[in-house]
Amino acid sequence: MSAEAEGRAAAEGFREEQNLGVQPLGDLVAVIEQATGIDVAVLEADQDQHGLMMRDPQRGAVFIGVACTRNPMRQRSTLAHELGHVLFMDVKDASAGAWSHRSPEEIRADTFARHLLIPIEGLREFLGERGPLTQSELSEVVQRFLVSPKIAAIALCQAGYIDGATKQEWLSLTAPRLATRFGWSDQYRALQDESARRRAPQRLLARAISAYAEGVLSVQAIATLRGITREEAEAELRDAGVVPREREAAWADSTELPDTDVDLAALDEVLTAPDHDSEPPDVTVRENG
Repeated sequence: MSAEAEGRAAAEGFREEQNLGVQPLGDLVAVIEQATGIDVAVLEADQDQHGLMMRDPQRGAVFIGVACTRNPMRQRSTLAHELGHVLFMDVKDASAGAWSHRSPEEIRADTFARHLLIPIEGLREFLGERGPLTQSELSEVVQRFLVSPKIAAIALCQAGYIDGATKQEWLSLTAPRLATRFGWSDQYRALQDESARRRAPQRLLARAISAYAEGVLSVQAIATLRGITREEAEAELRDAGVVPREREAAWADSTELPDTDVDLAALDEVLTAPDHDSEPPDVTVRENG
C-alpha cells in the first residue's frame, strides 16, 4: 500500500474503533488521552520545535508532546501526526533530514493526520452537493474542522469539490486571514489563547492532585506541573474543595511504655572514685516483663 492509502486506512480505522464517526473532532488532546491512554503534554519549546513522540520499550509507555503555539491549526495537525507515528509504531527519527526529502513514515503520518482531522465522508456530509466553491466555503470548512487552509484544500480536491489549480491557489491562504475576512476572528483568537497555554498530562495531574489531597504531595509540585503560581494552584484546588487531609501523629501513651529498672550503682562508683581518668564501667538497663 502507498503511504496515502495506509494513512487514510489507519485514520478511518481509528475513528471507527473509537466510535468517532465522521464529524469534526473537538479537544484533540482529550480524544487521544481517553482513546489510547497516552500521556499528552503541551509544552513551552523553541520556535522550530512542533512535536515529538517518545516510547519506553521496557514499560511500553508512550508520551506525546507538542509545543505551545499561537497557531492552533498547526498544533492540532501536529498532535494527529504524532498519534499516527504511535499507531504505526514508528521507532526511528523519521523527521530527520530536509523537508524536501521527507521519509515514507513522515508522509504516512501526514496523511493519517489529514484524514483523521477532516475525513472525506465528513466533508461530503457537510458540503453536500454544492457547486463550484469559493473562499467563503473554504473558510467554513477550516472553521468547522479546525484545520489549516492547506489541509482543507487538499481534502476538498480529493473529494472532487475543487480542481488542482484552485487547490494550488488556496494553499497559500492562512487561517487568520480567512477568520478576519469571514467574521470568526474572535473564535480564532480564543483558539490561539488555548493552544498557547501549557497543559499537563491529565492522568499525571489527576494522580498528583490525589496525592495532594492525601497530604503526601505539596501544592508547589502541582503548580510546577501546571506552569502556574503556587497561590493560583492553591486557590483553584480550594475552590474545588480539594484540601490536604490532616494526618494525626500516632503518639504512644505513657502507660503503654515498658517498665525499666536502671542500675546506677556502677555510675555512683565512678563518680566517687578518686581516679576520674579511669574507664567508666558499663551502665546496664534492664527491661522488666
